[in-house]
Amino acid sequence: MSLERMTNRRYFVDFGRLTLEEEYESDERMTFRVIKGGGLVPDGHVETVTLTTAEIRPELLLVSWKEKSGAVIVEVWDFERWEIHGRFTLPDGTPLAVTGTMKQLD
Repeated sequence: MSLERMTNRRYFVDFGRLTLEEEYESDERMTFRVIKGGGLVPDGHVETVTLTTAEIRPELLLVSWKEKSGAVIVEVWDFERWEIHGRFTLPDGTPLAVTGTMKQLD
């Protein structure tokens, strides 16, 4: 799946302690809403970010963005397995590795 095919779709992302709903407005723009922040970000936080993407191969994307807080997010989205592997740099510089799942909501 390319990011272009994700446009106008919503996804639920589950990293365990952190869960989100993500809506892709274009191949360069995504809005996320934090369902459960797990101490990393407040529950209910909503933000729209600009995406940088690269297709590694069909069904495998490398995606990154920077949040208003200063957090930098880099993720590999595997649509064959519906998994996400992420490396976050939190605003204070702390690195965090996460692995989770995603499912399409609409």
